[in-house]
Amino acid sequence: MYYKLIIAYDGTNYQGWQEQKSGSTIAGTLKNIFKHVFQKDISMVGASRTDAGVHANHQVARIKTDLKINATQLKNAWSRGIPEDILIKSLTKTTTSFHPQKNVKQKTYVYKIFLQKPSPFVQRYGYYLDFEIDIKKLKNALKVFVGKHDFRSFCTGYEMDSTIRTIDSITVRNIKSEKALEVIIKGESFLRYMIRRIVGAAIEVASRKKLDEEVLIKALKEKNPQQRLPTAPAKGLTLFKIEYNR
Repeated sequence: MYYKLIIAYDGTNYQGWQEQKSGSTIAGTLKNIFKHVFQKDISMVGASRTDAGVHANHQVARIKTDLKINATQLKNAWSRGIPEDILIKSLTKTTTSFHPQKNVKQKTYVYKIFLQKPSPFVQRYGYYLDFEIDIKKLKNALKVFVGKHDFRSFCTGYEMDSTIRTIDSITVRNIKSEKALEVIIKGESFLRYMIRRIVGAAIEVASRKKLDEEVLIKALKEKNPQQRLPTAPAKGLTLFKIEYNR
């Protein structure tokens, strides 16, 4: 039996999505609890391998199990053992034809920036800047990355043959009531640390420090993964949505 899951999680206390030999991960936690509840192992694959400390509002996964049980009963029984920082939002039957990493139309990530010290209740979900930035400069710097580029200078530990990716759009939402910004990035797929390095570099430009837009353009052209570009903290990043082609 195959099931499709939509999962939300607070990534603060986890070493990312993917199972590892040491450290607690989202996938590892879900699989361990499934085995504890049902006394059976499952195979699981997720759409995005979020890094340590990164959150998700809409992670998509598929599990395979020989357990014969109603989807609602499965979700309810499994959920009772899951910690409060992980939520199974939905669980439905699917088939082998659905693979969460294939036929993706678009992924949406949101990076949150606090412009003043946030409440302790929300501080783990954004990057607090204790310095001023020029929002117009931030927007202009981010525009450099829209479109099809080789992002080798803006990733690390890439496993794919190609580091060419297309960013469909980047928008900046000014949440004045929270004194915060949301950088909304959309594209079909992203490389490891790619979004955090894009945001980190754009913040550097917007703070009128060493970098400017020309440096970003040069970094894209040079395709050098050893570039000393700042990486924004993981806690500000959330996998917000994944859409699939029909």
